[in-house]
Amino acid sequence: MIPGKPMWQQTMLRIRDPAKSLAFYQDNMGMTLVDTFDFPQYKFSLYFLATLPEGEEYNLTPGTQEAHDYLWTMDRVALELTHNHGTETDPDFKGYHAGNQEKDGFGHVAFNCNDVYEACSELEEKGVSFKKKPDEGRMKGLAFAYDPDGYWVELLARNSESKIGNSTISVKLCVKDIDKSIAFYEAFGLKLLRKKNYGDFTNAFMGIKDEVSDFEPSDSDEDATLKSKLMERFLPVLELTHNHGTESQEDFQHFNGNEDGRQGFGHIGFLVDDVYEACDAIREFGYGFRKEPDGGSMKGLAFAYDPDGYSIEIIKRGGIEFGDVKKTKIE
Repeated sequence: MIPGKPMWQQTMLRIRDPAKSLAFYQDNMGMTLVDTFDFPQYKFSLYFLATLPEGEEYNLTPGTQEAHDYLWTMDRVALELTHNHGTETDPDFKGYHAGNQEKDGFGHVAFNCNDVYEACSELEEKGVSFKKKPDEGRMKGLAFAYDPDGYWVELLARNSESKIGNSTISVKLCVKDIDKSIAFYEAFGLKLLRKKNYGDFTNAFMGIKDEVSDFEPSDSDEDATLKSKLMERFLPVLELTHNHGTESQEDFQHFNGNEDGRQGFGHIGFLVDDVYEACDAIREFGYGFRKEPDGGSMKGLAFAYDPDGYSIEIIKRGGIEFGDVKKTKIE
């Protein structure tokens, strides 16, 4: 176990136009913008969205120190959208790589909702396009919409009606060796919630404790029961997909979303009490670091690699001084 109570806190995607992406995830997916970070000196901005529990109001002003304090201590997973300034107006910018091509590791983000058909009808009226509508293909009753950057957004039906609306339930990554990946993320405090062998591939779902659905799987649960319980979760799960045979191919490697010409998905991030102590333990896995805690211009945070080379950001719980231009609190 990595020391410092690691908590999955974010999933990062690069976006071209924050106005379009924020509107999509707030207006269509029901997320709340909880914080922003502006770095004009580096020409990029960060936007953090989260799904709030039913009845919870958010009254902080994104970009303020108060919002920063909330972000770096909250007990839910944020969707981090990274905007490199100028991409929205650059006619030569070709867009980000949305994944789902050969050897791509990132697959999609997913939301559950009360009625997939109704949700898709509303999205279609708003001009959202689809990779798959609910009655298309072999798997009926689920859909894949495109967000403004072409990332796939899966829509699934929860088992009982909720007033929460849409809530993020999963982020999908393809892995080479599922047992290595499960062991790695268990060290970060994630729990294996469901694992299913489909013949030529295996899916594993891992998550943090969810106080809303109180999902505690047991060895006696049937797979259908586990799947049902997953659909009632409020906090997201990390979906790991292993295509059988890749583990024995020495040179096989998924694209991780940070290669030149294939940038899109960036990383997932964990909060810890002490970044340096956590990194000492992570180093023992032997997968290496993209950035050590004292590397680069931003000290006190790190990017480790998981078994497949995906970037794992390690952030101090409570945050650090990031050097962003903060906003003034609105009374």
